[in-house]
Amino acid sequence: MTTSIDTGPAVAGGEMTRRRWVICALLFTAVVINYVDRQMLGVLKPFMSKEMGWSETDYADIVFYFQAAYAASYLLFGAFVDRVGAKIGYATAFIIWQLAHIAHAGATSLNQFFLVRMALGVGEGGNFPGGVKAVTEWFPKKERALATGIFNAGSNIGAVITPLLAPMIMLAFGWRAAFIVTGVIGLLWIIAWLIMYRSPEKEAKVNAAELAHIRSDPEDSDQKVSWLKVAGKRETWAYALGKFLIDPVWWMLLFWLPDYFKKTFELDVTTFGLVLAAVYLISDVGSVGGGWMSSQLMKAGRSLNFSRKITMLLCAFATLPYFFINQIHDLWTATAVVGLVAAAHQAFSANLYTLPGDVFPRSAVGSVIGIGGMLGGIGGMVMAKSVGQVLEHAGGYGPIFAVCGCLYFAALLAVHVLSPRLAPARI
Repeated sequence: MTTSIDTGPAVAGGEMTRRRWVICALLFTAVVINYVDRQMLGVLKPFMSKEMGWSETDYADIVFYFQAAYAASYLLFGAFVDRVGAKIGYATAFIIWQLAHIAHAGATSLNQFFLVRMALGVGEGGNFPGGVKAVTEWFPKKERALATGIFNAGSNIGAVITPLLAPMIMLAFGWRAAFIVTGVIGLLWIIAWLIMYRSPEKEAKVNAAELAHIRSDPEDSDQKVSWLKVAGKRETWAYALGKFLIDPVWWMLLFWLPDYFKKTFELDVTTFGLVLAAVYLISDVGSVGGGWMSSQLMKAGRSLNFSRKITMLLCAFATLPYFFINQIHDLWTATAVVGLVAAAHQAFSANLYTLPGDVFPRSAVGSVIGIGGMLGGIGGMVMAKSVGQVLEHAGGYGPIFAVCGCLYFAALLAVHVLSPRLAPARI
């Protein structure tokens, strides 16, 4: 069975509408909220650790359990989103993670933090399967990297907001209030999502021109694809191994970057927020720029394979400064260099996220994203344990940063070996 272009209630005639970018803005906002929730503990960790009596390995264990729940949930939500669609799948994930975020305010022991972080991981496991599924439904291939880059840029905005907002709330009302205030405000998003999101064919504010643009790729099968069939494809593992190798780097930045800056430059609660905000503002340029670059190369006539991989190769080279970050002793030079490697990660990631939609039918994209996210979560678990051990026993970030500088080349090599032409997977 194939998907035909049914204009349904779409607005007729005239200049092409741009409703797809409204959907992209909704996804962007959700990712902002997602990363506020995800990063809150990392930002407050330098100050909560003293009150809660956490060692470096205690905190690493909290991150580890979050990653474990996130990895398992990513896999399950991938299949769930393919079954129920982006609207219900994303809404379910959002409600779970937002309530779990608020529940942090009631945690009083290490075990309770394990539980609330695991609940947060369960919900956040549905974030990117739902978001990428929505992009696949609403954008043609030539725009997907840009759309993914834009909504993924929400992670950086969330990471900018958190270190500015959380310390202010903490100083005024305590760290528990930081979880409650941000969590309750974030719940407003679910109302907008349920009201505004539907498929392009059923959206009255999409005209025939925009619908034709969205469905301009060759007709796609809407036949359900089993998880086992997807799991047996080389193209799935090209994406999944890429995620396994690069996701741990981003997790390390989110959960340990506040600690790195506080310890290395002896910053306090009123100053380190500006440094983190600068890092993630710089990384936003990479998120949008990476998606824009490969999309522009495709519009200029280069193949999808060339466009995606040459962009990722340039991003891999841009992460090489990881090897000397630990030798930098000036705060703002370190901030600029960390911002550069974070931007390179986001640009690489924006292109990697588009690969399932590039080579699989829409009906299988959520499952592929889920498998990749599970592998990325497992990589994050390994990173969490490793960072905790290195900091506990070696006391510095140098070895950690050196490993990060190697992983992007390894990820691109895995993608190229397993999918040398990025040809459509044979389902």
